[in-house]
Amino acid sequence: MGERGNFSSKLGFVLAAAGSAVGLGNIWRFPYLAANYGGMFLVTYLILVVTFGFTVMMTEIAVGRKTGSSPIGAFAQLSKNTKGNFSFIGWISVIVVFIIFPYYSVIGGWVSKYLSVFIMGTNPTVEASADFFNGYVSQPLEPVLWLVGFILVTSFVVARGVKKGIEAASKILMPVLVVLTIAVAIYSMCLPGAFKGIKYYLIPDFGKMSVNMVLAAMGQMFYSMSLAMGIMITYGSYLRKEDDLEKSVSQIELFDTGIAVMAGFMVIPAVFAFSNGNLSLLNQGPGLMFVTLPQVFASMPFGRVIGALFFLLVLFAALTSSISIMEALVATVCDQFKLKRLTACFVIGGLAILIGVAPSLGFGIWSDITILNMDILSFMDFITNSVLMPIGALLTCLFISYVVGIHIVEDEIELSSRFKRKKMYRVIVKYIAPIFILAILISSVLSAFGIITL
Repeated sequence: MGERGNFSSKLGFVLAAAGSAVGLGNIWRFPYLAANYGGMFLVTYLILVVTFGFTVMMTEIAVGRKTGSSPIGAFAQLSKNTKGNFSFIGWISVIVVFIIFPYYSVIGGWVSKYLSVFIMGTNPTVEASADFFNGYVSQPLEPVLWLVGFILVTSFVVARGVKKGIEAASKILMPVLVVLTIAVAIYSMCLPGAFKGIKYYLIPDFGKMSVNMVLAAMGQMFYSMSLAMGIMITYGSYLRKEDDLEKSVSQIELFDTGIAVMAGFMVIPAVFAFSNGNLSLLNQGPGLMFVTLPQVFASMPFGRVIGALFFLLVLFAALTSSISIMEALVATVCDQFKLKRLTACFVIGGLAILIGVAPSLGFGIWSDITILNMDILSFMDFITNSVLMPIGALLTCLFISYVVGIHIVEDEIELSSRFKRKKMYRVIVKYIAPIFILAILISSVLSAFGIITL
């Protein structure tokens, strides 16, 4: 029989689930998008989190607790009183995390390398250059070694189980991450010239309101909150029946959104101060985290210390997310194949290392290999975040709304507390969420083929 555990407390669950939501997307993707659209993006994102994001997360956690199973088993159980087997919806989320884990660990390895550089390095000007980053990621061996190290650390935590591993790690990593984020943000906001960045970040410019901006905010919310990845179903399956689901989801949202907003305060004022308001430096992807920000740190007083603290908190954010991603896979393997947790960790970790070699080498000796004009890592990111995740979320909403009935979720929530936002939940999950998710899917695919520009 597969091994399953439970969180020892609601706090443990909230910190673990918040740790899953708080990841690399909060640190560089959110600030990049906020820099693109200014304060209007921030307002739109916050509205979407407390409505759309709340609805999808609540659905997944409630499904997990009701069935006490990982994604495939959860949808199989809910299908028993229907005319079909809808476990394929769970399979979609498992495929998503199976693809995400290896390439996410590649980036986690990069973060680990940069942390070591800022702690041990001697030439901040060189280490903060684009040539340094490009030279590093194009190597055939060192990035793979850091990838292996990152996966081994993740595997160690997951192998220890729900209470001793995931919950214990989250109770340490999340408070430290919050403190580090606040400290670096305060330092960044106090830099000369940073106030212009703060104003730009906070004050909405209604002229920047557009369909593209709403889609960007929705996509970021989806990515940031670990939705449609099977993670929240898995974590929900470890929850006790007496835990207040609605309150727990609200607290997870508060953690996740708070870190994202503080990341904006870390990055945007610092880049404004460094560049005198040049927004072009807030590039999407590796350029921001591994080139622009190191240049900013190199120009600061105590820049090496600030840079080390920054990459330490990014590493913590990456680890809390990778732990949750691996746990979704391990729980599925344990449930479906009745393996012991340690064996499942060995299998999943080994496969992740083997698969992770491809996106790692995609910036070096395999850089000529492209799919839809994307390098291997970017394509893996596109197929999961822009295609499979929206499909999984859309099918989940339709399944709950029109196949098994919304009461399945509502009854589970009301086992432990009154469902205060029930009316809003019903409208969003049944009518609004499917339309919005479909819009994300269509726009992302059209953008990838160059038909539209997001």
